[in-house]
Amino acid sequence: MLKKITVNTIQNYKNNNEKFSVLTAYDYSTAKYIDEAGIDIVLIGDSLAMVALGYETTHSIGVDEMKIFTKAVAKGAKRALVVTDMPFLSYHTDISSAVLNCGEMIRLGANAVKIEGYSDYIIEVAKRLTTSGIPVMAHLGFTPQFLNTLGGYKIQGKTQEATEEILKQAKQLENAGAFSLVLEMVPEESAKYITENLKIPTISCGAGKYCDAQVLVSDDVFGKYSDFKPKFARKYGDMKTLIIDCAKQFNEDVKNGRFPNEEEIFKLD
Repeated sequence: MLKKITVNTIQNYKNNNEKFSVLTAYDYSTAKYIDEAGIDIVLIGDSLAMVALGYETTHSIGVDEMKIFTKAVAKGAKRALVVTDMPFLSYHTDISSAVLNCGEMIRLGANAVKIEGYSDYIIEVAKRLTTSGIPVMAHLGFTPQFLNTLGGYKIQGKTQEATEEILKQAKQLENAGAFSLVLEMVPEESAKYITENLKIPTISCGAGKYCDAQVLVSDDVFGKYSDFKPKFARKYGDMKTLIIDCAKQFNEDVKNGRFPNEEEIFKLD
């Protein structure tokens, strides 16, 4: 049996200058397959709001839905560290409800949770979660849950001053107990500077190659989701075409009487 990856494993990767990988998963079979492929962290990203449920933004998904996907993914990923992306407003109203909501994801099989943004309140949430036994992955740069206040999909940390501010926030999250940090849509040079000045590992989501890890949405990697492709996403397959072709062949076989065949039916004794 392969050894389970933990937050300590992730920290050791950084300490030893070893890169690690992160992919999203939203169902049992996908989690099982990418786990078998050797992916280190499986993230139940709130991106599933768009790629799996068809919502326009990540704001539309709630805690109850994330519980369902967390439970399914946790059953499939046996080796990888399983992290649940906490949805919009699930940890923002008060610390008690934040701990309860995050704790529920751990109870359902997640090994850690991810929270977005920075504020004095978020720092307190991170502290309370970690002291409650809930590992926290932080997320700075472009934070999708703050899409409306950021004014759209904009690159963050584009100046030295802005980069220093992100680093300041990152260090406070590190001190609050976060075991890792996602940097999204940050210039590569800024991400490199931040990575070199943190003890915890950084995970690039469109933040260049100098972070300690890379994360992508699995539907982008597999070529399954075609409504939108981020600049930083790389397509490794073409599941869209595969699914359409298989469905077409099934449709034709049914209508032409080629399905089912003799090996696919039952007979009376």
